This record gives sequence, C-alpha cells and structure tokens, in this order.
Amino acid sequence: MKKKSFLLSVALVLVISLVLVGCGGAPTGGGTQELLYATGGTAGTYYPLGGAMASVWNDNIEGVNITIQPSGASVENLRLLNTRDADIVLAMNNIADDAWNGVGSFDGQQVQGFRAVGVVYPEIIQGVGLVSKGILTVEDQKGMTVAGGPPGSGTAATTPHIFASYGLDEGDMTVVNDTFGDAVDKMKDGHVDAAWNVLGAPASAIVDLLTTQEIAFLEIKGEALATLQDQFPLVAPHVIPAGTYSYRGTPYDDIHTIALQAVLYVRDDMDEEIVYNLVKTMYEKNSDIARSHATGEQILLENALNGITTDFHPGAIKYYEEQGMM
Repeated sequence: MKKKSFLLSVALVLVISLVLVGCGGAPTGGGTQELLYATGGTAGTYYPLGGAMASVWNDNIEGVNITIQPSGASVENLRLLNTRDADIVLAMNNIADDAWNGVGSFDGQQVQGFRAVGVVYPEIIQGVGLVSKGILTVEDQKGMTVAGGPPGSGTAATTPHIFASYGLDEGDMTVVNDTFGDAVDKMKDGHVDAAWNVLGAPASAIVDLLTTQEIAFLEIKGEALATLQDQFPLVAPHVIPAGTYSYRGTPYDDIHTIALQAVLYVRDDMDEEIVYNLVKTMYEKNSDIARSHATGEQILLENALNGITTDFHPGAIKYYEEQGMM
C-alpha cells in the first residue's frame, strides 16, 4: 500500500513538472525554460528583429531558451498570449489597447491575459503606390488593388481608418490581405497597385521593391491626419527623414506619415524574474541586438513607457522602479 502511494506521489510530481515546462510560469528547478516568441511576417520588421532579440536573450539569460515563430502579428499575437499558445510577443500599442478594452478587432471580447514589458521601437505606418499606375496619394487608391495588411495584423486593423480619413472605404478599392512580402512580389509584377504595412525604416522589402519599381510614399498629413488623431489619440505624426529611401540614385524627400509603438508583451502569469531579465537585457544589451538588426539601435530605455495604456508585468515594474522611472 505504501509503495502504491509512493508511486502515485512520484507520478503527480512528474505531471506538475511537465505542466510547468509547457507554460510560462516558474522556472523548472535548474532546467531550461522553453519560451515561444511570436513575431510577425518574415518580410516585416518583427520577425528578423525578434530573432536578434531572442539570440541576445539566450546568450545572456541563464535557464531560458527562446524560440521565435512568424505570425500574423499584433492581433493574432495578443490572442496567442491569451490562449497560452505563445509566451512573448510583439504588438502595436493601439491594438493592445483595443484588446484590453474589447473594441476594434476585439469587439465584444476583452483580451487581458497579457502584460506590457516595454516599448521596442516606433511603429511607422508606410504606404506605397506604383507610380506607373498613377498612385501618388492615398486618394489615388480608388479603383485599385490595395494590400491592406495580413489578417490578424495591426496593419489590417489600422488601414481602414486611414482610408476613411481620406474619404475612402474598402468598397472603393479591391483590398487584399497579403503579407507585405507577398504584396511586394505582386507589385513587382503589377498585380497589386499599392500596399501598406507597419515597419521600421528603412524597410528591406521597400528597398527591394525600389530596385525594380518607382513608387510613391502615400503620405498622411494635414486635415486627414487631424481627423485620424481625433479618432485614435495614440497615433502620432512621424517623419521618415529625407534620404532614407532612394530610387535609381535619387533620394526621396521627407516622408510624412504616422507612428505608433511596437511593444513587447508577455503572458500575465510569466515568472517575475524571467520578465525582469528580459527587460533588463533588452535595454542594456540593445547594442548587441543592433549588431544583428539595425532597429536594435532604437530600443531605448527613455522611450520604454511611451504610449502604453495597459498594465505592466511586475517583473518590468521592478526594473523600472530600480531605474527611477516608476
């Protein structure tokens, strides 16, 4: 009888250990904690930057192994945290605000199984049109085929509001939900006329497109910008500096658009010490991240709290309190 009880106790311990390994909870007693980092499409900024971040974390944080995976980006990523199918994600701050409040892409369903870690870099919304199709402005998209962002992405959630601020709705154009990489390939062949995505600048996919096609950047400014900001206070004007992009040796002037924030989020039940080490390493080893992806240079502690309206994880709060920021 005692032997049977002992075996049952051992089995229970094994089950608990397996559960802990499979979730973002406490470290597993000296073992390696496997964490899944959901990023975005492979042609965007999230995926390669996420790889650079994961590599630095794995090199500097004992007891964790972080693996990245591509995804549909912001909307999908926050749902993945909520369902415990990812441990760490990148997402736009406005999409996280929608999730928290159950509006927008999350209409009627509050999604709050995540906590903020900190701002990673400014999310620059970049729309481009083919000059050969006469698309020089947002309004010129009428009657055209436009890639509005992949399903589940912050881009797809944001572009309809940009179009509306210029008096357009999706019925005025053929909107396709290709990834930006696929959209760029189709623009090269003339099968897509304009495309939008949220990217760091310069974006490699846009630089690639400029090797074969002359494009116009679809600027967001003036009254349309004011209208957009009235509806979405988290949107901020952003200027991509002159010379960031060029076509056949001729640089583009300043490009006026908008930006949000790319924010790192984790599961709300993730171990506090792990999150503390994630945020500490992200800001203090940003130069190491930048060696693999230039956007790492934009991971700055002074911007860490900008535009975040949802709750922070206790591990992040601990670090910011040490820095005198909270």
